[in-house]
Amino acid sequence: MAETTVAEVMAELAALEDPRTRVVNEKHGDDHGVNLSKLRALAKRLKTQQELARQLWATDDTAAKLLATLICRPKAFERDELDVMVREARTPKVHDWLVNYVVKKNPYAEELRLSWFADPDPVVASAGWALTTERVAKQPESLDLAGLLDIIEAQMKDAPDRLQWAMNHCLAQIGIEHADQRARAIDIGERLKVLEDYPTPPNCTSPFAPTWITEMVRRQHDK
Repeated sequence: MAETTVAEVMAELAALEDPRTRVVNEKHGDDHGVNLSKLRALAKRLKTQQELARQLWATDDTAAKLLATLICRPKAFERDELDVMVREARTPKVHDWLVNYVVKKNPYAEELRLSWFADPDPVVASAGWALTTERVAKQPESLDLAGLLDIIEAQMKDAPDRLQWAMNHCLAQIGIEHADQRARAIDIGERLKVLEDYPTPPNCTSPFAPTWITEMVRRQHDK
């Protein structure tokens, strides 16, 4: 079977472009109009193609970059390569998929977490916080949870949006997973009031940390 070319994939992405989807996505800062279910279906058909993924990423097209995160081989990227990529991930969805689908599965994830965590670029720092939240949930050993709460308490209120969101997720995760830190996590959330008024659809949990923590702990007890 002949290898798929970048031009063929870009033509296919262009054919999937829907103006109404673009309007919705642009409200969230994502400049593309491809339905994500259709994008995933395309990725499933292409299967894993590391070189094609690299070429798609290099186009700097948002839909192409999203597709690249789905067809790449996460463990094949070098540390420095991922550092460059996270700085090139301009839109929220590309950034989110790169961190969750690629970086978290890469052997350099912990090194990158430590180097990004205090990066002066708040979007890069938010990737460090996202990786930290993953560790809070799955590998909390050797993490200084009280120290993380100190940083959140001091910096989250005035942090830029994406960094603030990532810090808030970490705050909630600490409260959910670690009973000994729960009261302090809830107290920090109540005092800072970050995302207290965030519009939350019915049947969804508010991202306001005290509400989020309380609800998730209740569900764990109900199991």
